[in-house]
Amino acid sequence: MSVLLDAFALIALLADEPAADEVEALIRRGTAAMTTVNLAEALDVLQRVGGISAERLDELTTPLVGERIKLLAVGERIAREAAGIRARRYHRTRAPLSLADCILLAAPGESDELATADGPLIAVAEAENVQVRVLPR
Repeated sequence: MSVLLDAFALIALLADEPAADEVEALIRRGTAAMTTVNLAEALDVLQRVGGISAERLDELTTPLVGERIKLLAVGERIAREAAGIRARRYHRTRAPLSLADCILLAAPGESDELATADGPLIAVAEAENVQVRVLPR
C-alpha cells in the first residue's frame, strides 16, 4: 500500500505548515509516493508563491524524492483516466480541480490512498471511490 501525496502535502512539509508532522510521518513509514506532475506543481508553488529558489528546493527535495518518496511516472493509462475524471468532475466553482489533481486521482492502485487537505480533491476522490487520508489544513 502506498500513500500518494498531493502537491499540498509536500508544500506543507517544506513550508512547515500544520500538516508537516503528519506528512513527515508518512514519509518515514516508507510508503509515500508522488506523481511527477504533483512534484512539479509543488515545486512551482514553492518557487512562485513561496519565493524559495530552485537551488534551495533542490537541496531540500533531492534527499526525499526517489529515496524516501517514490516517484510515479504518468503513462498513457493514467493520462486517459485523468482526462476522464476532469471531464466528469471539474466545475469552475464547485470542483476547481487542476489537471495535476486529476492525475493524482487516476494514479492510485486499489490498496493505495491519497493524502491531501484540498476540499474539492477530497470530495471528488470520495465520489471516485479513492481512499483519502485527510491532512490538517
